[in-house]
Amino acid sequence: MRFTSEQRLDDGVLEREFTLGEIPGTLWTPESAAPLPLILMAHNNGLPKADPRLVARARYTAARGYAVATIDAAGCGDRPRSAADEQARAGLRRAMRAGEPVDELLDSVVGPMVENAVPDWRTTLDALLQLPGIGGPVGYSGGWAALGIRLAAVEPRIVAAGFHAGGYVPRAQREEARQVTVPLLFLLQWDDEGNPRQRALDLFDAFGSKEKTLHANLGGHTGTPWFELEDSCRFLDRHLR
Repeated sequence: MRFTSEQRLDDGVLEREFTLGEIPGTLWTPESAAPLPLILMAHNNGLPKADPRLVARARYTAARGYAVATIDAAGCGDRPRSAADEQARAGLRRAMRAGEPVDELLDSVVGPMVENAVPDWRTTLDALLQLPGIGGPVGYSGGWAALGIRLAAVEPRIVAAGFHAGGYVPRAQREEARQVTVPLLFLLQWDDEGNPRQRALDLFDAFGSKEKTLHANLGGHTGTPWFELEDSCRFLDRHLR
């Protein structure tokens, strides 16, 4: 892991850009000498690591005493996509413009993105846990629920997870949710135009966690109230400290 830049932000959080092979990422850490728990934070279905909503959540969480990391995994952000990826995305855009059913097409876009992203995230996790000052435990928090489900199912170092219900979750990950047993916080926007409410509720029901909490708020996809971030940090405090 090679750090390429760093700056101390006005909230005291240190923001460092890094590269790990072909993987670009950002690490936020507070002013603390203690070994820090680590939060992996991903945004929805391949949006860039510099997305303003992700950065705001990361900075707030870091200021609460966590190391927070995000990356542009394969096919995400500015990283190149394969010809097959671009073809699938073009087909999805055509179907959406025509008002056609898109679930199968979404599976063909999001499913491969999850498959390709998971190895990059696990490689990054290996490197982050070798850094001085980061001692774990590890949590996942982010809008990309499909990725989080896969990571929580296959990565034993993740001990708690927070998901936003707004992103499309392929059928494979919906079934995989039964293998997720860590404590879970699930955020749902009741009027999310892009994610049918019943599908989100069925997904919540499928999780195998004995401790799982659903927070539902009125409003559309991007209307998650800011206080949910504070509640998410309290959830992480209970399970990572």
